[in-house]
Amino acid sequence: MSFVRYRGKLYPLVALASGLFLIVFGLLTADRLLACSLYLCGVYVWLILFGCGRACIRALPAFLVVGGIFFAIFYAATGTFDAGWAMANRFASLFLAVIPGAGCEPVRMTRALSQVHTPRAVTLGMLIAMSFVPMLRGEIARVREAMKTRGAGSLWNLKIFYRAFLVPFAMRLVNISDTLALSVETRGFALGKVPYTIYKKERPALSDALFCVGLIAGAALAAVL
Repeated sequence: MSFVRYRGKLYPLVALASGLFLIVFGLLTADRLLACSLYLCGVYVWLILFGCGRACIRALPAFLVVGGIFFAIFYAATGTFDAGWAMANRFASLFLAVIPGAGCEPVRMTRALSQVHTPRAVTLGMLIAMSFVPMLRGEIARVREAMKTRGAGSLWNLKIFYRAFLVPFAMRLVNISDTLALSVETRGFALGKVPYTIYKKERPALSDALFCVGLIAGAALAAVL
């Protein structure tokens, strides 16, 4: 199990644990402005090095917009730069906490949770939650392509938005929910206490240990600064 081989594939439970750790650290140390910000920037780079670069790039614009809005709100409400900075740190830790889990494939997360005998309702909920966003993005793209093909016009027109985008999109979501329910039932994904077999097991690797060591060491360093 070499570092090079597993560098881009964090163990799913490590991804979940690291996300929880980042949320707690951000909430506890957000008021230590510079130390917290430096640590979170280091975590961002650390995640990129361990194969989460695509998720990091996707999360950055959302953080800049949301973090900037709340920074402005708290700065305007309190009149102090530090209050806005602390709030930006909290949002940064929240966005970073989502990245490790977002970088894992839903099927790998399901396997890992099943190996530790997580309740099936939790496992199924995690699988659906992780699969829903990419599926939603794909459906939006398909509806937009259909609009372009028909020459429906701009989404800024409320009538066009409702009739050409919102109604077809809602119908596609209903069809997706029916297909998903049928797929889960066909694959024997029962919620009760029934025996099941995991044919391909997920195991932690050396890269997971290195990732955790770096995460904790950085937090310890930031705590003493």
